[in-house]
Amino acid sequence: MTRSLPLVFLPGLLCDERLWRRQAEALKDIADPLIADLTQDDSVAGMAARVLASAPPRFALAGLSMGGYVAFEIMRQQPERVTRLALFDTSAAPDSPKRAALRRASIDSLRVGKFMGVTKRMLPQLVHARHVDGPVGDEVCDMAQRVGGAAFVRQQTAILGRPDSRPTLASIRVPTMVVVGADDMTTPVAQARVMHEGIKDSTLHILPECGHLPPLEQPEATARLLRDWLLAGEGAQAMAA
Repeated sequence: MTRSLPLVFLPGLLCDERLWRRQAEALKDIADPLIADLTQDDSVAGMAARVLASAPPRFALAGLSMGGYVAFEIMRQQPERVTRLALFDTSAAPDSPKRAALRRASIDSLRVGKFMGVTKRMLPQLVHARHVDGPVGDEVCDMAQRVGGAAFVRQQTAILGRPDSRPTLASIRVPTMVVVGADDMTTPVAQARVMHEGIKDSTLHILPECGHLPPLEQPEATARLLRDWLLAGEGAQAMAA
């Protein structure tokens, strides 16, 4: 007899539960998934605290992009509660000055204009070219509209204020998987390699023909990676009743 492994998913900027929905459904036979809401707080510390308040006592943790920043914060706040870690298309480094300036400009633009969400012009920065036109691109735009402008400002503020997580990489001792789209233009492969090299015994997976959002762009491959990660080593033993 087996028991389900608690699994917490952390969405990215302007993403809601739809980002991880297909993986949560695909893993229900082995996992008890919870998709966190990261729209309510304007700091990664606040986001992490909110997740920890609603999460099980111990859980596996998977975060994408901004969700990865929150995952690093959870590992700072209560690392003993995390059984294993999956980092998708994220970075341990803070923003470059150029990226930070762009974030501040996006916040300032809402003071004088309407929230536009993710436009078709922005999609090539987020998904592989084959997904710009079609259901994946449409879903990215729809998620952004559901999250909305007020939450966008809170999230961007949180991202701007996040700490540098590179010095803490060596302290991560749980089984860790790093995943990145080969064509990710937002958090490129080089940033995934920094995390992989900094976290002892981590694994690195590079998904071909994939941009910044593997759970939407390559849902089946993402689910397979998560399944293998959950069942590997101590995870399989932990599910034995």
